[in-house]
Amino acid sequence: MKIQLIWHLIYNKLFRTNDSPQKIAIGVGLGIFSGIIPGTGPIFSLFLAFIFRVNRAAAVLGSLLTNTWLSFLTFFLAIKIGSAILRLSWQTVYSELKGLTGNFSFIDILRSSTQHILLPLFLGYCIIALFLGIIGYLGSLTIIYSVRSNQQTKKEKKCP
Repeated sequence: MKIQLIWHLIYNKLFRTNDSPQKIAIGVGLGIFSGIIPGTGPIFSLFLAFIFRVNRAAAVLGSLLTNTWLSFLTFFLAIKIGSAILRLSWQTVYSELKGLTGNFSFIDILRSSTQHILLPLFLGYCIIALFLGIIGYLGSLTIIYSVRSNQQTKKEKKCP
């Protein structure tokens, strides 16, 4: 029963709102972007939605759909992409990152010696997040136009 109520609320916030399809789709894309980058999530997606003046519910939904679980799935890809851009060996970055996480302390993150480990990872995550955010934008824009077109067709059939 609760899942049906949540789905109804999401449906109303996304498809029955007065926002343009572009604002809703950009919200989803920004949410996906913020959900993929580790350490960000729904709060950051709300901030981005506020800055870009797009649908906040769509941004939070996109963030919740991708938050954390997709970051784990894209971890190795992020290392490989970031290392390739910075012309580093991804195996070296990965092994040093494993060493950093094995003896983790927050002070280590601030040391310049760890910056060459975290920069490729963060850069890779940003590239993946941007790519998937654009795909999320295009996919949600297509779905929104389709749903609204179906709603319009149903209204026209009811009114002679």
